[in-house]
Amino acid sequence: MDLLELRNISKVYGNLKALQNINLAVREGEWLAIMGPSGSGKTTMMNIIGCMDKPSDGEVLLEGVDISKESGRNLTALRRDKIGLIFQQFHLVNYLNALENVMVSQYYHSIPDEKEALEALERVGLASRAKHLPSQLSGGEQQRVCIARALINYPKLILADEPTGNLDEANEGIVIDIFKKLHAEGSTIIVVTHDPEVAEDAERTVVLEHGRIARIADNRVKEGAL
Repeated sequence: MDLLELRNISKVYGNLKALQNINLAVREGEWLAIMGPSGSGKTTMMNIIGCMDKPSDGEVLLEGVDISKESGRNLTALRRDKIGLIFQQFHLVNYLNALENVMVSQYYHSIPDEKEALEALERVGLASRAKHLPSQLSGGEQQRVCIARALINYPKLILADEPTGNLDEANEGIVIDIFKKLHAEGSTIIVVTHDPEVAEDAERTVVLEHGRIARIADNRVKEGAL
């Protein structure tokens, strides 16, 4: 079953065609990577999938419902209720500790629950750092807080923008292992990345060039895991 489908999606900014006739379906439980050079349309596609922008043309179906014409208010609600966002820059509140940063996401969704937030930190191996401020955490730990925050409301889709871009090799491995575990548990994951080693862990890789899909690679074929 497809969780997400993009049908003939285009996005135009003035004279710039950021995306042109994008057609893509993402199965429920799939791990997809999106790659491409700077200016290829990766960020635009991520913003449309993440309900942070609307296409100029085409349809975006989430769980079979076209959300492409929804109002900004409704898109905010969809993003809050159905999508877990993970950012390269973390976007943690610097005066809140790790536990409170996770609970902020609950606040906008339902009711903050300290026990649930602590369990989310436990899933990413950070329960012991729950009371630490972002400034007291390493980059890798901050990214794991960001992941816990994205998971707390049990999203239908986890959307990660360059989640390892600011991490060293060791912390990159920790974050990828978390994604592997989430995928094994049935989560639907889309990772926007410039790193081929990160992309190869996904089931499929979509490569964008000049706002179009240049190719789609089935990574399972390479691994012999059809």
